[in-house]
Amino acid sequence: MASRIGRKKKNESRLGIVGICAVVVAFGVIMFIKTKDVKEEASDLSKRQQQLEQQLEDEEERAGQLEERKIYVKTKKYVEEVAKSLGLVYPDELIYRPDKN
Repeated sequence: MASRIGRKKKNESRLGIVGICAVVVAFGVIMFIKTKDVKEEASDLSKRQQQLEQQLEDEEERAGQLEERKIYVKTKKYVEEVAKSLGLVYPDELIYRPDKN
């Protein structure tokens, strides 16, 4: 009978060790998968950050161009260009048009 009890404890001990090993392996697999997901997400976020930084640079450049345009539209030269495109002339200006012959 003593040998049965010894075997039973030995089997329970092995079963406990196998159970613990299974839990540790499962935990390792889960950690590996989660780590991989986090690295992919970090890579995606890094790419997104680079895109946003490039977009910011582009928008800052565009803002500079708009500021230059804002200054330019206040000049007399701009007013004359717009007036010419509308067909307007100075009161003392003569317009010569070639003959259509």
